[in-house]
Amino acid sequence: MTPHDDDPDADADHLRDECGVFGISGHSEALQLTVLGLHALQHRGQEAAGIVTFDGQQFHSHRDQGMVHDIFQASSAATARMTGHMGIGHVRYSTAGDTVLRNVQPLFADFAFGGFALCHNGNLTNALTLRQQLVQRGCLFQSTTDTEVIIHLIAISLYTTVRQRIIDALRQVEGAYSMVAMTDEAMIGMRDPLGVRPLVLGWVDGCPVLTSETCALDMVGATYDRDIQPGEIVICDDAGVHSFFPFTSRPSRFCIFEHIYFARPDSFVEGRNVYGVRKRIGAQLARENPVDADVVVPVPDSGVPAALGFAEEAGLPFELGIIRSHYLGRTFIQPTDTIRNLGVRLKHNVNAGEIAGRRVVLVDDSIVRGTTSRKIVEMIRAAGATEVHMRISSPPTTHSCFYGIDTPERSQLMAARHDMDGIAQAIGVDSLAYTSWDGLYRAAGEDHRDPETPQFCDACFTGDYPTPLTDKDGGTQPIQLSMLEPRE
Repeated sequence: MTPHDDDPDADADHLRDECGVFGISGHSEALQLTVLGLHALQHRGQEAAGIVTFDGQQFHSHRDQGMVHDIFQASSAATARMTGHMGIGHVRYSTAGDTVLRNVQPLFADFAFGGFALCHNGNLTNALTLRQQLVQRGCLFQSTTDTEVIIHLIAISLYTTVRQRIIDALRQVEGAYSMVAMTDEAMIGMRDPLGVRPLVLGWVDGCPVLTSETCALDMVGATYDRDIQPGEIVICDDAGVHSFFPFTSRPSRFCIFEHIYFARPDSFVEGRNVYGVRKRIGAQLARENPVDADVVVPVPDSGVPAALGFAEEAGLPFELGIIRSHYLGRTFIQPTDTIRNLGVRLKHNVNAGEIAGRRVVLVDDSIVRGTTSRKIVEMIRAAGATEVHMRISSPPTTHSCFYGIDTPERSQLMAARHDMDGIAQAIGVDSLAYTSWDGLYRAAGEDHRDPETPQFCDACFTGDYPTPLTDKDGGTQPIQLSMLEPRE
């Protein structure tokens, strides 16, 4: 979904992951640890959050719009009543329209077998098709999320056990998912057969933790055990952690953009340190695309590790030539064109003392629509740079994502509309270069990108979508279904 063009925040040249999940079972401080875990995952979603806990008798739920620290304050009445030894939580971005409370996760339902809470990172590419079928069968939807499709599929399943019902439901969905669920008796983790989105298992005080990233394990003092494998279902109950592989084994297609931008730099994803991968990408970028310059400047914050790698490989000084404000939420809609054009300065300001009179290499992770890149280049030139060269630590973003990433329609992607020279001219740089596909794969620990047996999901660069796009190809879903977008 594409935010409104009048919103300066919508101009950001970064794709956004749309959610993060966290769950813990068997711990007396389940709520407190879940809140801390969601704090660590706040970068994966900053517009809504929710937690469901279970105390052995009742489920307790609190969901709201806003940041984790505002929603789950220690003194609030809602937080005080959320007792229990199990808890799951979710943070979320919305991509368009209003963020409505009925869509904030975890979702909860009462089944014949008891209560069931579910939260989801990813996107189902046949959600609308399934939803229409379920509505025709008489299912009543309370939200507009694709996550609720899974709940209804579980509800109508003819199987008897919770595990069998979940497997039955997941066999019918397409797309990407990492999910954490909770019943009266267990916490359950699920990852799609291609492993597109991340999910890891850890332990704290002898209790299992499931979460999107290892930085959340660090936050709660948990030790990393392993990644949940593609197509794996894990059930954490009083008897331990049980693993099941009900789906046909397929080669992993983990999202390469987790390495480039989405994951926190201090996380390990798929066994790789994110910060280290990003520095290696920057070094590879410098080897592939050298430039005569005086200083390397990252576009903060996501461009910092790659810029460090670029500067070290190129033997150039690294300077924080752009300072980013960390005290800004979603920006307001500006009342006039003059003020609106200053919106980028709410987030970024040039450190002119490191820019004036110098040939500058700007390093960023991606160019999506190009609007913020153009404004930053204008600011760098206004500060006295004699040349401005842009280096991007990913290949050109030419296709939309349908697996849980906030992406504009393809017609709005700069690299889908222009060649390299056209992009350079549009954003106003003296030169522009991207990391090659092979270079990106090498930095991520692979020998090269093999089109015959791809190791990652890189559809946003290649258009090679690893699953059917049933809703899109069938005309039901022209663009990705937002989990928080109201729909008729």
